Amino acid sequence: MGLISWIIFGALAGWIASMITGSKKRQGCLFNIVIGVVGAFLGGLIVKFLTGTNVGFSFDLPSFGVAVLGAVVLLAITGAAGKRK
Repeated sequence: MGLISWIIFGALAGWIASMITGSKKRQGCLFNIVIGVVGAFLGGLIVKFLTGTNVGFSFDLPSFGVAVLGAVVLLAITGAAGKRK
């Protein structure tokens, strides 16, 4: 995937993940992109750990699901860290 595809993919995955987790904070597009791209990487690691197979990231539904899964986990981790303070 090209750079523009990663940005679009990350923005969509981060936005969907923030809707799933119900984060009430007003998050910008840049935050959604970062959460989505990092979440895609994290989701790939989770899927590889659980199934033992590599996930090829292309612009398709299974890859998008993995990216959203990783972004939800990432938002849950960062949300839990923010609540402890």
